[in-house]
Amino acid sequence: MLALTGCDGSSAESTATANSSTASGYKIVDTNQTDCYSSSTGLVTPCSGQGHDGDYTGNQPSYTISSDGLTVTDNVTGLIWQQSSDLNSDGAVNYADKLTQSDAVTYCDDLSFAGRQDWRLPSIKEAYSLILFSGKDPSSYTGSDTSSLVPFIDSTFDWAFGDTTTADGINAGDRIIDAQYASSTLYLSTTMNGDPTMFGVNYVDGRIKGYPTHIKEFYVRCVAGNTEYGVNAFVDNGDETVSDNATGLMWQQNDSETTDWDDAISQCETATTAAHSDWRLPNAKELQSILDYTRTPDTDGEAAIDPIFNATSFTNEENITDWGYYWSSTTHVDNDENGSNAAYVSFGRALGYISGNILDVHGAGAQRSNDKLDVSTEPGALSATGSNGTFYYKGPQGDILRTGNKVRCVRSIT
Repeated sequence: MLALTGCDGSSAESTATANSSTASGYKIVDTNQTDCYSSSTGLVTPCSGQGHDGDYTGNQPSYTISSDGLTVTDNVTGLIWQQSSDLNSDGAVNYADKLTQSDAVTYCDDLSFAGRQDWRLPSIKEAYSLILFSGKDPSSYTGSDTSSLVPFIDSTFDWAFGDTTTADGINAGDRIIDAQYASSTLYLSTTMNGDPTMFGVNYVDGRIKGYPTHIKEFYVRCVAGNTEYGVNAFVDNGDETVSDNATGLMWQQNDSETTDWDDAISQCETATTAAHSDWRLPNAKELQSILDYTRTPDTDGEAAIDPIFNATSFTNEENITDWGYYWSSTTHVDNDENGSNAAYVSFGRALGYISGNILDVHGAGAQRSNDKLDVSTEPGALSATGSNGTFYYKGPQGDILRTGNKVRCVRSIT
């Protein structure tokens, strides 16, 4: 059976064969990460077939700006974007350009711009297509000069940090990293203490997180064209693999446990599932492509992934059934050029520890990062004791860290 899953997470099924029905227009843009990094030191190390993101070359980022400078066409995905997020056209992108999620939907739906009327607020998969992991995460940066900071988006687009300059931005408590962009993808469960939630992409710190829709405002970049982007076309091959005819990727149907990131890399590089020897650990964008945002542990009692895959459950730090974080091959580099962290995608609850409580702080479908080898030594990490023993957490939302994230390997079929 061929399972079709839409870019906004909507699902449908077809009994068409893999050869007769293929969702087109879902080419995944490469992460633009060309360096490899030592897991132990975080320093750049030669890319020599280790299995890191930088060892593999996918669909390289390619953008064309229109002659009037108003729009940018992604030559890989076919998506057409507003070049600027300056909604009020005052020549600056700041807090005055931010909107609530519902207002962002209306703004894009009503937009007549650059001779087009088919604008929409992007889904989280569309918004994430623009992220590039050549960026450097300034989360630990304590300065105010942003001129040397490197964003997670191509310079063809304008972009902005959180607004720490205008009165509106200061009053809202914006930090440099508060550069979240709105999407049309809502979390079907809630985060924190029952907050209705939207998934947003942050092109300053390089993450997807769930954000409250009713108390926060976001930058906005509308998209047009290619309405098939994000539509998966999964086929069960009957040999413990699943092909996605939309992306041209084949996945292991089953997941596995890991001890750390290096082990995840090694497992995939040596895998021989279905007699294939070219498996690899997926990069962050490939891994995010198989998320199903219509499923959550709280609403469906399963992982945020199409049930054509097998996802192993476990008992989490809150002592309830959950599904895991999954390692990607993508290093999450900080502003000091340290690459000891790797990006992971949460197919279960993205947990945090706040004021003695364990909460789903960012939602099943978040992309975050933690230390590749030992979260107990991660700078800034704190420890707490839960029902299942000691765990580690970090940051304003107390992101719970795990070294033993799960793994699901991938290979290219086109």
